[in-house]
Amino acid sequence: MDKAGELPIQSPAGPKPPVIDLAAERAEILRRYRTLLRAIKGQRTAEDTRMIRKAFNIAVEAHKDQRRKTGEPYIYHPIAVARICAEEIGLGNTSVVAALLHDTVEDTDLTLEDVKDLFGPTVATIIDGLTKISGLQFATDSIQAENFRKVLLTLAQDVRVILVKLADRLHNMRTLDSMARDKQLKIASETLFLYAPLAHRLGLYNIKSELEDHALRFKEPEIYHEISQKLKKGEAVRKRFISRFVLPIKQALDREQFSYEIKGRPKSVHSIYNKMLKKHVSFEEVYDVFAIRIIIDSKQELEKADCWKVYSIVTDYYQPNPDRLRDWIDLPRPTATSLHHGDEPRRSLGRSADRSRRMDEVAEMGLAAHYRYKDDQEHASALDAWLNHIREVLDDPGTDALDFVNDFKLNLFSDEIVVFTPTGEMRSLPAGSTALDFAFDIHTQIGRQCIGAKVNHKLVPLSHALKGGDQIEIITSKKQQPKDDWLGFVKTAKARHRIKQSLRDQKKKLAVVGREQLQRMLRKWGAKIDATNINTLIERYGSRSAMDLYYQVARGKHVLEKTEGVQVRNGRLHLPKVERKPDERSLEEVVAEIRGATPGALLIGDDLQKIDYQLSPCCNPIAGDDVFGFITVGEGIRIHRVNCPNAVQLMSNFAYRIVKARWKGKETVEFLAGIKFSGIDDVGLVNKITTIISHEHNVNMRAISFESHDGIFEGKVMAYVHDTDHLNALIEKLRRVRGVRNVERVDQ
Repeated sequence: MDKAGELPIQSPAGPKPPVIDLAAERAEILRRYRTLLRAIKGQRTAEDTRMIRKAFNIAVEAHKDQRRKTGEPYIYHPIAVARICAEEIGLGNTSVVAALLHDTVEDTDLTLEDVKDLFGPTVATIIDGLTKISGLQFATDSIQAENFRKVLLTLAQDVRVILVKLADRLHNMRTLDSMARDKQLKIASETLFLYAPLAHRLGLYNIKSELEDHALRFKEPEIYHEISQKLKKGEAVRKRFISRFVLPIKQALDREQFSYEIKGRPKSVHSIYNKMLKKHVSFEEVYDVFAIRIIIDSKQELEKADCWKVYSIVTDYYQPNPDRLRDWIDLPRPTATSLHHGDEPRRSLGRSADRSRRMDEVAEMGLAAHYRYKDDQEHASALDAWLNHIREVLDDPGTDALDFVNDFKLNLFSDEIVVFTPTGEMRSLPAGSTALDFAFDIHTQIGRQCIGAKVNHKLVPLSHALKGGDQIEIITSKKQQPKDDWLGFVKTAKARHRIKQSLRDQKKKLAVVGREQLQRMLRKWGAKIDATNINTLIERYGSRSAMDLYYQVARGKHVLEKTEGVQVRNGRLHLPKVERKPDERSLEEVVAEIRGATPGALLIGDDLQKIDYQLSPCCNPIAGDDVFGFITVGEGIRIHRVNCPNAVQLMSNFAYRIVKARWKGKETVEFLAGIKFSGIDDVGLVNKITTIISHEHNVNMRAISFESHDGIFEGKVMAYVHDTDHLNALIEKLRRVRGVRNVERVDQ
């Protein structure tokens, strides 16, 4: 399992360990265990309690010699994970047992068979899905992607695998402070890349928000601290405003004799930061920094009517914003049902939600709450539909783990649109889906034979992006076959999988033709048709496999008749060796050379003649930025900023290619940086800005542009600076110019 590491109680090479009070630790372990038992919701029989106690005893014994990086006994971690499963996700006894044992198979002498014998096949299946694929080699660039794939594949068997995995990741993020900086960045990037979106898709919004906040805390500590402090500073004002806001609503709900609860909560730090980036605004300009939730106690058959009634009461007092109304009651998602709407008594309120107590539990606990309501036909069908959707995505995992994980994210983590067939049947697709995605969603064969579509009775190409409410009619031809370029515009994982599957089938058919051609040529040469001679040809042409060789022969890339120097002795094929460039050093050798005898950091700007590195154009790092090196294939090392848009994917999928990096010798180097500014247009403003940049700060400009619209100006300059201090001083000086309202660094 991914974890915050373990530390032996004694280390012969290290300093003498502190004295440990074992009696106090045992007492604390028992106290935490009793707290866990109290956290388990629902019915628990004496047999359930005995099973949990047995799992606890086995975990304590298995982890007795292990400690976390914090120095605490390792058993604290599985107990904490089990408690998150019970208390924050709402899972039952089986999941608690699995959580207590989740690291035993990977890190101790306990085997999966032992778990199966002691606790049954269900617990064993969950733990198997949670066990990392460590120490094995795969035909892929990313072992971490293989780990993701195994977890996701096991998800099709038992949803609790991913729920326990999320609990495990949440506790690791809560205790990540003790890890080294590079480990923090890797784990935080993995969290943002897969686990936070997965928690969101499963409806675990509190866990998703906490995971994102912790990830931001380690990736951008200064920004996280700044936003947190501003939220804390405005807490008293928000509380007073909420009290005044809800007062007339409470009085109206009391008159209607509703039993209700009203909650007010601030938005997460990460969501506020995202809005600041997306809207290019400061914290003070983010108006919806908190939300209000109205929860009513209502009978299930009256839920919809009562929620709309509460909505009517709220809009009696506050003007609604129709653009922000989200009706997840009549069109529910598998993980949530409620009414979300933006109301504007003044611009500082963001959003309110009306839902019943049952809806609230489904929204808070996400998919786990469906276990509580499994007798409810509506929720059972929603859960089954979602799981069937997942199984469909996982149906053809293929061979490339990175493609698999990216397809999974693409299909399950995006927003959805609702479209219709010509007969009025409703279909849900990810936002941005094309007509071809719709064809594959109807049926695989229709997708394969699709040559065009009519959207709202107008003829459109296969790549046409659909919008919510569109009616689509697919046009097919039996002569049509999937093409490689289809992969460039389809959005759904199902379509991508089916296209790849068809292309593989086409390749196999061509390979059969190529094999027959190759066998005929071997007979013509008088050589045997066997593996040895085929391997000789594979080596001669540099093919990856026999299948690849046959395919290239059929396509005419390798013309066997033109093979030079063919000799056959005793049926054996002999070909002259082809001079090739010497193989590149292995990745391990490159990493070893960069890191040296001790795993230090790559010094950027130092005299590194042996190492080919360059600054990545996607984020334009400059001296003083928090950076890392990424080892590419054939292009040396690319230096990226830690907050680069591509950093999350690189660190989560290719952690073993990441090298630490820091700046040296930065005084003599100039770096290209972008600055964007806006404000109120004024006479002489452009002259003031250019004077500050070129004269007062001695900065060379590569490009500068200004636009003015109705009294508002926007400008951008690409300039050469020495380091982050130089850039920050320039930005601060520009902010003081009269009329300039906003100045920020941009990547390009």
